[in-house]
Amino acid sequence: MSKDSRLDSLLTRFAQRDRLALARLITLVENRAPAAVAVMDKLYSLSGRAHVIGITGPPGAGKSTLINLIIRKLRSADQLVAVLAIDPSSPFSGGAVLGDRVRMTDHYRDTGVYIRSISTRGSRGGLSRAAREIVRLLDAFGHGTIIIETVGVGQTELDVMDLADTVVVVTVPEGGDSVQVMKAGLNEIADLFVVNKADRDGADRLKAELELSVHLRDGSGWRAPVMLVQANADRGVEELLAEIARHREYQAAHRDPDRVRDRRAHEFIEVLTSELDERARRGISNGGAPGLLDAVREGEVNPYSAARRIMDDRTALDKILALRQESR
Repeated sequence: MSKDSRLDSLLTRFAQRDRLALARLITLVENRAPAAVAVMDKLYSLSGRAHVIGITGPPGAGKSTLINLIIRKLRSADQLVAVLAIDPSSPFSGGAVLGDRVRMTDHYRDTGVYIRSISTRGSRGGLSRAAREIVRLLDAFGHGTIIIETVGVGQTELDVMDLADTVVVVTVPEGGDSVQVMKAGLNEIADLFVVNKADRDGADRLKAELELSVHLRDGSGWRAPVMLVQANADRGVEELLAEIARHREYQAAHRDPDRVRDRRAHEFIEVLTSELDERARRGISNGGAPGLLDAVREGEVNPYSAARRIMDDRTALDKILALRQESR
């Protein structure tokens, strides 16, 4: 069977809600396979229907326990749910340390729940692009709610949170005060705050500090509520889901066309620059500009001069990009 036939078969099975086809297409886009752009082009129009919820916060805040409960309650309403967990990478393999099934063993056998982990270092072409494309695939597959979970540290994770329609920041009393949240940049992106493990000392103080930080934000519009939750006792989770639904309704009533346009433009630039980078890498490794590459390796030409030579030589640039095209 040819490559095109195999891809067509995968897309047909994907349209039939075949979870194995979904998994293989996710692997294809995550690994930046040559056919990834064609896949996303064909499935793009099927996305845009799901509600994407980002859940972030420091390690140990109880995010996975909270997500387990959210999944359970959404499934009781017969919703299809997907989870994309952004995991720290293994220093040896580059793969996701925590894995798919270790996190949420309550749900991995439920065919109405799809859980996928993505490594912070293991995705070629950029974490935010890989996450965006996986979210689009999960959306196109028919999941009504997609949850993105991150550890809440690092700029790449914050960039991934930009994919979410609703961002929930989870913290705990013993995690320090709201200053730690603001240091991580989480204060600026939160649509809702959760003080988890609210039965512990300091929960009310942390809630008051977070409410003050919300009050001091510039601008008007949505004001992020601060929720007291005990996920391990299933307290406050129903109220949290109600606030998430209220935020979705608010967004629908106050849709910002400029933000939608900016997101589309950002996605276009991200895809284009990533594709140019990948074509250049593969084109050069396939024999593009061999003399110049050898000169750089030997230290005879510095990388900046070499890059300028290629950029100024349209024939050489076209050859490098064409080599990438031929590999499709």
